[in-house]
Amino acid sequence: MSADISTPVTGTDAPDTADILRLAQPPARRSVPGLLLGILASGSAVALLATSAWLITRASEQPPILFLGFAIVGVRAFALGRAFFRYVERLVTHDAAFRSLATLRTGIFRRLIPIAPDGLGGTRRGDLLTRLVSDVDQLQDLPLRVIQPLATSLVVAVASVVTVAIILPGAGLTLLIALLVAAVVGTVVHSAITGNADRSIAPLRAELSQLVLDFVTRLDVLTAFGVTEQREAAIAAADARLRRAQLRQALGAGIVTAAMSVLSGAAMVGAVLVAGPAHASGDLTGPALALVVLVPIAVFEAFGTVPLAVGAWRQVRVSARRIATVVPSTVPAEIPVAHPSPVAVPSGPLTLALDRVSARWPGALTPALRNVSVTVSPGDCLLVTGESGAGKTTLAHVLVRFLDHEGGYTLGGVDAHDLDPDAVRTVVGLCEQSPHLFDDSIRQNLLFARETATDDDLHAALASVGLDDWVAERGGLDSPVGERGSLVSGGQAQRIALARALLAEFPILILDEPTANVDVDRADALMADLLHGAASAQRAVIVISHTAIDSALVTGTLRLA
Repeated sequence: MSADISTPVTGTDAPDTADILRLAQPPARRSVPGLLLGILASGSAVALLATSAWLITRASEQPPILFLGFAIVGVRAFALGRAFFRYVERLVTHDAAFRSLATLRTGIFRRLIPIAPDGLGGTRRGDLLTRLVSDVDQLQDLPLRVIQPLATSLVVAVASVVTVAIILPGAGLTLLIALLVAAVVGTVVHSAITGNADRSIAPLRAELSQLVLDFVTRLDVLTAFGVTEQREAAIAAADARLRRAQLRQALGAGIVTAAMSVLSGAAMVGAVLVAGPAHASGDLTGPALALVVLVPIAVFEAFGTVPLAVGAWRQVRVSARRIATVVPSTVPAEIPVAHPSPVAVPSGPLTLALDRVSARWPGALTPALRNVSVTVSPGDCLLVTGESGAGKTTLAHVLVRFLDHEGGYTLGGVDAHDLDPDAVRTVVGLCEQSPHLFDDSIRQNLLFARETATDDDLHAALASVGLDDWVAERGGLDSPVGERGSLVSGGQAQRIALARALLAEFPILILDEPTANVDVDRADALMADLLHGAASAQRAVIVISHTAIDSALVTGTLRLA
């Protein structure tokens, strides 16, 4: 059964390549009008040349003008119709294609969100970005450069062959043979030249995107270790491979276009050889001779897109396969799924309780967290310590339901398995070790937590984490923070993230290594500010840290082995 891309993945219903291709093709109510307009546009082009050839030849015989009136009107009508129908066809078909891509891309995001971030740990960010952007964009070629030209060319070619055959059967047969030869030769030649290139462009583009992303996001580390030249060379090599594939693709298109021109000329020569004797014997008039000889030019102009459509199909199929594989066929057992009938999250201050909780990361053979039991009540501040690899971050991801667990985990007495994971994250907030700041102002980074917050609310949240004076010195709430917080220090980014969490008013707040990016001599002062800002009789705070914290700041300690 075909999967529905618009629903979150919950079992073995992930879409395959055929499902992606089906979703990329607009529904009939949107694709058929564009198809009809394309047929009218191409048909008008053929009819324009045929009518013009007949009119010029017939006019040379100097008949009464009344005998030319119908053809004159036809030339004008077909000339206007070709431009008009082509323009409207572009509008209709592109609108339909883009609507389908918007639905497809939204559906992919909707299916990925429930398993993010831990379910995507094995996916490279650059490759994922390429699949969601470039590969999805490539699917617009299915209706625009595969279905549309193939259907239009077939209808126009059949109509042209039938029309020429009515005038002179031999000429119609010659045109049919020429079109069949052109389809076979063009497709074979194009596949031989560009087949591998068509299938490799999408993976090569993903490889280049990943290398560039790694280089840009890790430039400081690469510079520190003096390996920027090596990475630049790797990027240049990947770019060269992609460029060679694209050049080979362009070469194939050029050769096919040239071959189509040659075969078009051969079709004209064949029409002359067939129609010449008929004209000499008086069975075929001069205007009819011009028509059957010149029609192949216009027909081949439309039919020349057939080999290119086959090449576009190869690229579309590769992109569809890549998109299908980014959506998992099943949710990993370690990732929680939405409860079919979730219980409402309790309101007000909450008590969090763990009873022999264990958890593992997707694909891991052994648990990263084992048999943890603890209770955190409103007003408590729990310090979680342990060496690297002891499971501190795993515990944080379990508490916000990024990871599933074994054992007992309750919020306000309700089993977390009975709650929707998204609902859990409305009451359990996480400030990660490296919080993400958007490339916008301080104001917008805070309003992300509560859109209705006033400036007074924002200043109060900043003051509670010791940043209000600093913000004023920088020029106020509209000061930029840079991409991923590049214009602020690690400690300031952590405080902005905490202020954002305070605005969200989480009953349970988790701080994961809040002083990891801060100088040692300032870490204690920052921790005191952070816990003072987060402290509340209505809120429970869990601090995850590998360094010691003043015991006066916490109410309990949990050490993970």
